[in-house]
Amino acid sequence: MTNSIEEILNTDAMFVIGSNTTENHPIIGATMKRAKKRGAKLIVADPRRIELAEYADVFLQIKPGTNIALLNGMMHVIIEKGLQDKEYIEKNTENYEELVKVVKEYTPERVAKICGVKAEDIIKAATIYGEAEKAGIYYTMGVTQHTTGTSGVMSISNLALLCGNIGKESAGVNPLRGQNNVQGACDMGGLPSDYPGYQKVFNEEAAQKFEEAWKVKLSRKPGLTVSEMLHEAEEGNIKFMYIMGENPMVSDPDINHVKKALSNLDFLVVQDIFFTETCELADVVLPAASFAEKDGTFTNTERRIQRVRKAIEPVGESKADWKILADLMNLLGYKARYLNPSDIMDEIARLTPSYGGIDYKRLENRMGIQWPCPNKEHPGTKYLHQNSIARGKGLFMPAEHMDSAELPDKDYPFVLTTGRILYHYHTRTMTGRVEGLNKKAANNYVEINEVTAEKLGIKDGDMVRLISRRGEVEVAARITDIIGEGVLFMPFHFAEGAANYLTNTALDPIAKIPELKVAAVKLEKIS
Repeated sequence: MTNSIEEILNTDAMFVIGSNTTENHPIIGATMKRAKKRGAKLIVADPRRIELAEYADVFLQIKPGTNIALLNGMMHVIIEKGLQDKEYIEKNTENYEELVKVVKEYTPERVAKICGVKAEDIIKAATIYGEAEKAGIYYTMGVTQHTTGTSGVMSISNLALLCGNIGKESAGVNPLRGQNNVQGACDMGGLPSDYPGYQKVFNEEAAQKFEEAWKVKLSRKPGLTVSEMLHEAEEGNIKFMYIMGENPMVSDPDINHVKKALSNLDFLVVQDIFFTETCELADVVLPAASFAEKDGTFTNTERRIQRVRKAIEPVGESKADWKILADLMNLLGYKARYLNPSDIMDEIARLTPSYGGIDYKRLENRMGIQWPCPNKEHPGTKYLHQNSIARGKGLFMPAEHMDSAELPDKDYPFVLTTGRILYHYHTRTMTGRVEGLNKKAANNYVEINEVTAEKLGIKDGDMVRLISRRGEVEVAARITDIIGEGVLFMPFHFAEGAANYLTNTALDPIAKIPELKVAAVKLEKIS
């Protein structure tokens, strides 16, 4: 996030796209409702009529996979109306003329046909965003989990730059992270091309710095993403895998493919706090301690580094993750000498410029510090790019609308999209063990538009079969008017009737993220 959660309260306009915020990020969703009550305008774009749509000044119920067309259409209107921030563009950006050239072709009428919405609603949304003094964009995996996900994010950046909303309080580009420490995992090098702090493995200066600190020789070659690793494992090119705190047997696309890949390994280690569906395939399971059994930090969605303190001793034979890793390093011949997590944070600060001013003493009696925080005197950073854009100038990266990898046809006539619900967390590794939550949401289901259901003779609660080119599942039907005809929605949390037996492994060519949000399926009533 370029900005902070509390800044939402003082924004003039919010544009929520590809995010069911009130269910997936309830605190942020509640903050958006408070901002709306204070007078902020709200634009919502989503294939489902989510709760926030009821509060929206404009709701755009777009077809799955049409985000870029919508964003281009909004930029077309803003430029035609002269609502762009010309002074900001001249001073702070480059490649503007190329953007103008691309979005010129995306008239509201053309975009309306692509997205399945009204042209006047596109104009209204663009006008609200363009006229706002401070406007923030908020998105999640409804934007990223497409074969065009990277271009979708770039298009969001284009829109924000066009109206001068980067480097401004209560505005910005704000991806909302899916779990409580996703931001921290990425910050610490949980990406195949990065050391901590997004320092690239192929950057000679960065590589040498880490070699000197760790006293080892390091590769300059980026690694593979999860999707690429599973492909290579199925091909027999990866023999060993170590999975920590992840359950790909529920969360990854085409579960039949995932199972083949993991079963083809010579050796699989899984480290988790509970025994998951992925653990069932493991040769060794390492029991890890939960958040309540260890000290450490989480870095949340607004870049806020926060202390976590041990409340109880680890249960059974479980250990904190850092202890498991340190023990393994020592057994493998690398002497890892950390006495506690505070020692590790001190090393992070030495090697990671954005965390340079962070230590446990500073975090002790405060509600966290937002990076970048380069030194001990720095208070942290509420919003990014305040004085200048990090790369010097903001780069417009125009993108054309492209169809999803798999579109409906006569054999598979429906589009399946997936997402999360309020009552469960990721693959239910934790929430699936809570009796109260299971009373609220015990089993998987598929949302079907009432017109579609009537045509197929399906009633609410009927068992139905969904079939894709990759697999099939049987789940209960939930008849609703919040989703459009020809579109089906399933939560991905459940192992039984798992949505990801159906989803597509086609990848975004840049970020290598699979297209989990669009798959062609057929639907049958089980007689």
